[in-house]
Amino acid sequence: MKNTRRLFIKQTALAGAGAIVAKTGWTAKSYNRIIGANDRVRVGVIGFSDRHRSSHIPSFMNHYKELNFDVVAVSDIWKKRREEGVAIWKEKMGHDVTGCRNNEELYDKKLADAVFISTADFQHATHAIQAVKAGCDAYVEKPFAETMEDNRAALKAVKETGKIVQIGSQRRSGANYHAADEFIKSGKFGPIVMVELTWNVNQPGRWRRPALVAQLKQEDTDWDRFLINRPKEDWDPRKYLEYRLFWPYSSGLVGQWMSHQIDTVHWFSGLKHPRSVVANGGIYAWKDGRRNWDTITAVFDYGPQDDPSTGFQVTFASRQDNGDENPAEIYYSKGGELNLNTNKVSPKGGLTKKFADEMNMQPFLLPEMSLANTEKVVASANTGGDSLTSNHVRNWMECVRSRKQPNAPVEAGYSHSIANIMTTAAAHTGLKSSFDENTQEVMVGGKAFKY
Repeated sequence: MKNTRRLFIKQTALAGAGAIVAKTGWTAKSYNRIIGANDRVRVGVIGFSDRHRSSHIPSFMNHYKELNFDVVAVSDIWKKRREEGVAIWKEKMGHDVTGCRNNEELYDKKLADAVFISTADFQHATHAIQAVKAGCDAYVEKPFAETMEDNRAALKAVKETGKIVQIGSQRRSGANYHAADEFIKSGKFGPIVMVELTWNVNQPGRWRRPALVAQLKQEDTDWDRFLINRPKEDWDPRKYLEYRLFWPYSSGLVGQWMSHQIDTVHWFSGLKHPRSVVANGGIYAWKDGRRNWDTITAVFDYGPQDDPSTGFQVTFASRQDNGDENPAEIYYSKGGELNLNTNKVSPKGGLTKKFADEMNMQPFLLPEMSLANTEKVVASANTGGDSLTSNHVRNWMECVRSRKQPNAPVEAGYSHSIANIMTTAAAHTGLKSSFDENTQEVMVGGKAFKY
């Protein structure tokens, strides 16, 4: 464990300079030995979103010269954002960048080898399918899918084409998260008995864009193309730009924040999805016409499908009317806790000798130790060029060259989407949801959940 900690502390120091190399990645010297390594990788942008502007761009700029990548095209159905994207990337790259009115135009022109996808939540899976079928590798923002139909179709397309897809679950490129995963899987932590996940903010304008909504005109975009496979609704600029507030265009707190944290549960435990989920909440603070709750608590049962006598519980709680931008992930065993806010393992709450002796058991207390000195995770949706996202984008870029699987492969997105959809199903119906392994459907009340 000392060697592991030393390695990750060293990697963390490198991360500050944007130079961390994930275990599945390649160094600059190693990928130069691959056939075609000197060919420039042409990148297209699918959706010039706030996330792309504030996180993908600075992360890409940290690594593109070394890895020989280039941005050549921007696709966005809204004229304003398309033109902004073209102008910004032209200035960054120092050459003309092609603006495309839609994704089909970009793919028909065969402009790109790989794409960033950061469109509306419900579009991610469909846009991933388009990308890989067009022969492009893709960096796909989370949530991967908001319905099981989309989830299954996207997984199938990625697996059939063999393209490199990195899901935007950037915790999987964090040194502290790798250290936590190794510690738990080493057996020294003991079986997980509980996980507490929280993500609270107090920002009245969170996901509200009134100034931008006022600038959006229907004639400057393509409403039908925006809706894709969702039910037809009359033109509404709020649903276009504030989609996170409106099901079925987003699951809100579930897809935006829970998808990050529940992914670590799957990663550390090796389990692919919950056995069941219940959820409660409501719109308590923001009476602004939104459909998605501003407060939610969900409770998950995890464990082997064939052995209900073993497992552990996970809770996720999130509210938008009080919070300190301090998302928390705490893993508990009988010996103590692993806290990914403090990046510390401690014997807090562990089985002391006094209580163990009373039950004729062996005491179990975890050691006091640090995982890795890493940048703190923040709740902001626009985290800029933070080291986690920078590491994650670099890992994807390296894997595009090496053809190795990235840190967050498509299976990770498929799994977090199952948990998301189970939570949405429980929230919308008031019933306990489960998952049918045979049909790959989320079930409530004996029926497959449909939006």
